Amino acid sequence: MHLKIERIYGNEADPETYRILIDRLWPRGISKEKAQLDEWAKEIAPSTELRRWFNHDPEKFTTFKQRYLTELAENPQTSDFIKLLQAKLAIQDVVLLYGAKNQQENQATVLMAFLRQELSQAFFE
Repeated sequence: MHLKIERIYGNEADPETYRILIDRLWPRGISKEKAQLDEWAKEIAPSTELRRWFNHDPEKFTTFKQRYLTELAENPQTSDFIKLLQAKLAIQDVVLLYGAKNQQENQATVLMAFLRQELSQAFFE
């Protein structure tokens, strides 16, 4: 099975995938029905303070990445999140959904890089 990240806007739900929103805030303009989430892992998202500081400023991304990786390493919820992913990936594809406009410099890309170190490479497309 595979793990991937996708922007929630314009994303069509595949009933065969397990869908996890990884933003701390609910994405604007997306109803719960349209999102069709299986899980909302807001506890794994960057802290409110870090999110506000970053404010999606590309100039701050390198520092944001390091700070978010530190938060993930220190977050007691991280190990539970990894266990959830391992359990779900054993039986189906998983998509991590985010709302940021910038598709290269956001928390989802940082989280995915972190997960590449924590999970088997077989899970990545």
